Amino acid sequence: MDATLHELLDLVVRWVHVIAGIMWIGNSLLFNWLDRNLRPLDEPKEGVQGKIWLLHSGAFYEVEKKLLPPGMPYPEKVHWFMFQNLTTWVSGITLLVLVYYLGGAAYMVDPAVAAISPAVAIAAGVGTLVLGWFAYDLLWRSPIGASGRLAATISFALLVAVAFGLSRVLGGRAAYIHVGALLGTLMTGNVWFYVVPSQRELVAATRAGKPQDPALSNRAKQRSIHNNYMTFPVLFIMVSNHFPSTYGNTLNWLILAILMAGGAGVRHFMNIRFTYGQWLRYAAGTAIVALALVALLIARQRGPSAASASAPVAFASARDVIARRCVQCHSAHPTDTQFTVAPAGVMFDTPEVIQRMAARIKERAVVSKTMPFGNKTDITDDERALLGAWIDQGAHIDR
Repeated sequence: MDATLHELLDLVVRWVHVIAGIMWIGNSLLFNWLDRNLRPLDEPKEGVQGKIWLLHSGAFYEVEKKLLPPGMPYPEKVHWFMFQNLTTWVSGITLLVLVYYLGGAAYMVDPAVAAISPAVAIAAGVGTLVLGWFAYDLLWRSPIGASGRLAATISFALLVAVAFGLSRVLGGRAAYIHVGALLGTLMTGNVWFYVVPSQRELVAATRAGKPQDPALSNRAKQRSIHNNYMTFPVLFIMVSNHFPSTYGNTLNWLILAILMAGGAGVRHFMNIRFTYGQWLRYAAGTAIVALALVALLIARQRGPSAASASAPVAFASARDVIARRCVQCHSAHPTDTQFTVAPAGVMFDTPEVIQRMAARIKERAVVSKTMPFGNKTDITDDERALLGAWIDQGAHIDR
């Protein structure tokens, strides 16, 4: 595919994905908040489960949650909330294909992780999404699903196992995004195989003048709550490619597990009927613990400074490594066939720019080793160490 066309498609689809995701997740958070804050009526009415008054944008809103009694006519206009989810998932899968599967699956294969072909990498990614849905759905439809805590524990353990397995097959960035794609697929499956069918049955019962089965609402609500807890982990994974210290860590799967548990934990305390101050303290505490654990794992990989363990490194030596291993992509005129424009606009064409970007070079090429991407230029560990020593010694360009 032409590079310009590929970038344009990426832009359009990513824009759609973000907008649809905001609409879908925003609706999900709002309706779950409503369910937690509904108040019983002073005078009970048939089918009415709760009521709430809202103040927003200069007006009051009165909202009731109800099951329509038999014989009550179906409302003239009912707003369904389902296509935001479908648009988010379809655009996300399209991005997965555009960014990760096309172009020889360059973002998928990392020889330092596993020497596999692009076809094998893509098969692993697609297989994870398909098999992941069936495993999750069978678990929650089985007798184990009746025990919510046990099923949730098993589900999370299986998710961590998927993260670990993918981190041993795919590059860290691709492993993370496929865990996110799996969660998004589970959420979409819940919407279209459980939530929407239950809603259609409720509508059919109303139109036929029959009583509405509360079990349908409960079944849909269970899967909706699952989606609620997956939301924050998915949001982190959507932006995780900006944080190479996480996906590039040797324990990237554990970091992801901690962040997913922390995100779900924050969501849990927001779900509980605490006062604002109470849930804020618990949610903040959960986030702080999770981030502290992640910080320890990141610091563990950094190790001691390379300056004291190396003889003085001249800038000419460091620049030679950069010229042979980095400027194929990071230049005003890249020679790489995949990256025809310098990624993130980072170019190493002058000594001054190299010096200014020294901290970033160390983070990506020395610590996390996520650059060169997929090590396509075959940088060696000795060359990484040389760059680290030059940077730790002050990143001087005049000697």
